[in-house]
Amino acid sequence: MSSEPSRKLTIYDLAKLANTSPSTVSAVLNGTWQRRRISRKLAQHILDLAEREGYSTNMQARALRRDRSGILGMILPLYDNRYFSSIAQIFEAEARRRGIFTIVACTNRDPDQEREAARMMLAYRVEHLICTGATNPDAIADLCRAAGVASLNLDLPGTAAPSVISANREGARRLTDALLDRLEAQQIDATRVLFIGGRVEDHNTRERIEGFRQARESRGLATAPTDVVPCDYAAEKAQAALEAYVEREGRLPAAMFVNSTISLEGIVRWLRLGGHDMNEIIMGCFDWDPLAAAFHPRLIMMRQDVTTMIARLFEWIDTPPADPTQCLEVMPEIVGTPAPRC
Repeated sequence: MSSEPSRKLTIYDLAKLANTSPSTVSAVLNGTWQRRRISRKLAQHILDLAEREGYSTNMQARALRRDRSGILGMILPLYDNRYFSSIAQIFEAEARRRGIFTIVACTNRDPDQEREAARMMLAYRVEHLICTGATNPDAIADLCRAAGVASLNLDLPGTAAPSVISANREGARRLTDALLDRLEAQQIDATRVLFIGGRVEDHNTRERIEGFRQARESRGLATAPTDVVPCDYAAEKAQAALEAYVEREGRLPAAMFVNSTISLEGIVRWLRLGGHDMNEIIMGCFDWDPLAAAFHPRLIMMRQDVTTMIARLFEWIDTPPADPTQCLEVMPEIVGTPAPRC
């Protein structure tokens, strides 16, 4: 059979070679052989013949042959963000280095899309499903558990699977300290610092707000409810929230802690539309983008350590943690030129 390379092999040819029926060959190749009570020995024999004769088997067939699919799945909330696109890029590069295929799906922070993507990946028998920045990671973990598939959380933690996240509270405290140091160096009123962006129901936002408050409290500064505006991540919502703040307070804040580069886009847009000098306000962003840093050299940014986060993730893929609810925090780093502390 292999001496006729110009002729496309069919399941009927494989059936003859395996001395079995075409329907049996079809069941093995499409992944339904166990439901047909076909023996593993026969399934292995058919798949070996298919590989030897150059028949193109699908990924489900590969999974049957090895009891492993060689596929990792990742749910991602957004692509149009340096942080999440870096996660996808570094995740895929490390998987490729290990000879593993990846499926990455963008779910737009929509819980229905997250569940749909998880179900599709489970249908492809992914070995692990990485739940990145999901609105309800525990729901995804429950789906995976029911399917007998391991899951891990990245960026946002859950309580039903191990999680690798940034050290949000400590990172926010350090970023706030950098803003306050710069205000002090320029002898500017440190009470007028605004935290803007994010969702109050979001773990990372809550932790960053707490770090913001702790840094201020350590310097004897109280944080009023109006100093914190978790207006969602969307740029247009951040723009509207800043406008409302200025209308209410009658002036710009002296400094801003912006909770993502997406929110930063809306902040910058409002300032430019209003004819404000970008240097009027000291700004820090808990996120990083080289373009933003280039356009506003005085911007202090907190870069999350994606490389280390992905490395820890693969360590857990190789050796699952003893505690299935363990949460590992990775410290981000400040990028910018904070003022020296006196």
